[in-house]
Amino acid sequence: MGAKRYLVDPKKRFSSRVENYIKYRPNYPSKIIDFMMEKKLLKKDSVVADIGSGTGILSELFLKNGNTVYGVEPNNNMRKGAERNLQKYPNFTSIDGSAEKTNLKNKSIDLATAAQAFHWFDVEYTKKEFKRILKPNGSVVIIWNNRIKTGKEFSSQYEKFIIKYGTDYKEVRKNEKKIDQFQRKLQRKVFYNYQDLDFEGLKGRLLSVSYIPLEGEPKYETMLEDMYTIFKEYERKGKVRLEYDTEVYYGKLD
Repeated sequence: MGAKRYLVDPKKRFSSRVENYIKYRPNYPSKIIDFMMEKKLLKKDSVVADIGSGTGILSELFLKNGNTVYGVEPNNNMRKGAERNLQKYPNFTSIDGSAEKTNLKNKSIDLATAAQAFHWFDVEYTKKEFKRILKPNGSVVIIWNNRIKTGKEFSSQYEKFIIKYGTDYKEVRKNEKKIDQFQRKLQRKVFYNYQDLDFEGLKGRLLSVSYIPLEGEPKYETMLEDMYTIFKEYERKGKVRLEYDTEVYYGKLD
């Protein structure tokens, strides 16, 4: 489908990182639900398709709002993680599908969403699929937590650390620009978000990322030693703060 080649198939990249993803990935600010309601993108009875839903972090916000949610996820391990996490919500349905082939019915969805997974999608095929599943007045919302990489000293040092140890980090960063290829007319709203993490939390957050070496791989031990050095330099009361711009792109498709 013309997608960028990565060291690991995008649909398999997170198979060995599910537990860390569940425990240590940042949530999305709950106020984005209020924002979507105000903008008439979302209603209490809206049917939502969360595409590339992973372990269900974004899906749960909509479920708490009372929405019917279809979580579409191609990675079996991630999908099973979401099913465990969200089993208490009767309004959640887990779907084995992808952004390019959701396995959802034509014109069945009020709001199609995508979170961190968006930069792995094939833009051309995803746009066609979104148009197929959306109702005539349906909307699109794309959300991700964009880690702040400059400014405060810890943010800058952590970014240098990620560049040093990330296997294909630069390629992933380039692919985050896909939003303009997908739909230039989407509007943008930014919310502040953060995580305060002890060393174990910072380690788990690091290992939830697809381009970071895992235990047994080259540079793993050295990487953790370097991370502990950075942590000790910048921790305050046993924690460091990772800060994010939660970017929300929203609107209609052409």
